[in-house]
Amino acid sequence: MKRVLWATALASSMCSTAAFAADKLPQAENPYYTAAQQELQLKLADKPNTNKAKNIILFVGDGMSIPTVTAARIFEGQQRGVEGETNSLIFGQFPNVALSKTYTNDAQIADSAPTASAMMSGVKSNNGTIGVSGDVKRGDCAAQLKMPTVSLAERAELLGMSTGVVSTARLTHATPAATYVHTADRDWESDADLSEDAKKNGCPDIASQLVAWAPGDGFEVAFGGGRRMFLDKTMEDPEDKGKTGQRTDGRDLTAEWVKRYGNDGAFVWNEEQFKAIDPAKTKHVLALFDRSHMEYEADRAKDAGGEPSLAEMTEKAIDMLSQNDKGFFLMVEAGRIDHAHHEGNAFRALEDTVALNDAVKMALSKVKTDDTLIIVTADHSHTMTISGYASRGNPILGLSEEKGDDGKPYTTLGYMNGPGALKDELRADLSNVDTQDPDFLQQALVPMSSETHAGDDVAIFATGPSAYLFHGVVEQNFIYHVMDYAAQVESQLAK
Repeated sequence: MKRVLWATALASSMCSTAAFAADKLPQAENPYYTAAQQELQLKLADKPNTNKAKNIILFVGDGMSIPTVTAARIFEGQQRGVEGETNSLIFGQFPNVALSKTYTNDAQIADSAPTASAMMSGVKSNNGTIGVSGDVKRGDCAAQLKMPTVSLAERAELLGMSTGVVSTARLTHATPAATYVHTADRDWESDADLSEDAKKNGCPDIASQLVAWAPGDGFEVAFGGGRRMFLDKTMEDPEDKGKTGQRTDGRDLTAEWVKRYGNDGAFVWNEEQFKAIDPAKTKHVLALFDRSHMEYEADRAKDAGGEPSLAEMTEKAIDMLSQNDKGFFLMVEAGRIDHAHHEGNAFRALEDTVALNDAVKMALSKVKTDDTLIIVTADHSHTMTISGYASRGNPILGLSEEKGDDGKPYTTLGYMNGPGALKDELRADLSNVDTQDPDFLQQALVPMSSETHAGDDVAIFATGPSAYLFHGVVEQNFIYHVMDYAAQVESQLAK
């Protein structure tokens, strides 16, 4: 009897479906349905770009987890007065997306040093090390000297391409340093930071490696922060009165940069000088806009000397690098997304993610994706989550529309650990708190002075030559291999 009823029901269902198919699906005019159909047709028409990549631009949102991308997408839309949920960041519209596994040679959860190195060298290494193999333990100077890796930027220079590194962090910080440095300890940013063993055995500090970087004719573009790593402690900082450099060897690396390149080189430290750079006349520019990291995007206007935005630095970098007919490699880091997350401050993390989005927009306006591979990714994740059951249009930095079992409201964005848990042993009542204030710290579960990285996969967004190779879940070091393949570096070096 049950089989008969089941067969009857199935036949009835098939007849009903056939009737809709023969006529029209009742949802066919639904805007979600029609939008998905349009997207399907676009994807069906998409063809793999197998051209050689003349140029490669790698954007790294430091700490830009997938929840960060989602929250920034909603935030950016809401800031413009449009619906955030259906909004898209420009790199979210790239045709090729994959997930990147961020574990390192020795750690389940990574820091920026080996993750950036994986993208730049094609192999995984140990936490705290940059530009060396996985056989080098942190702090082992002797091993550093014996087992360096070669970065994609180095290979590009050997091909005669122009190269550049741009970051809102110190240029000696882990991610930008991965383009040029070989070090057993990411903290060896100036000679004052070197261990006694490193000094004794001749392991150079990171800042000195940037200025002396040997491949080709060195970087054409190096824009970011970290001025104190390049100046001796006897030298007054040009912007922060009463402050000095931190080097102890008497060297002024900014002067050494200018001496190295002569009339083709320049050092600048403020926005006015930066804007005066003529890309057609100056071939090598070192720009250091802060003693330490550059300002958060939300605070940039308050900087004494003035700082260009990440988009403006990207524009100037491309204008300079494009002077070379052989093409260029450029790495652009939104370094302070990570720092804002460490502070438990979602507002600034999202602002700096939007600033990265603006930089990608700028790049797209300056190059053609038929010969330029553009990749947007992150080095690692963070513990920020998006939770609750907020209605469409609810401010992403606002309170959820329900309360916890303790009767207190909570924000849509929160952290697993961090400074937001330190204020009170009991969870604070946010009923009368402006959670959208730029200085508000989201609540966290585990009290820590600095929120930690997380171990979940991060996204890779890509467009241009060989971007079609990014799909599925890949190892982070695979990014290097796609860039190398797209630019046909191996075959060209073999000639």
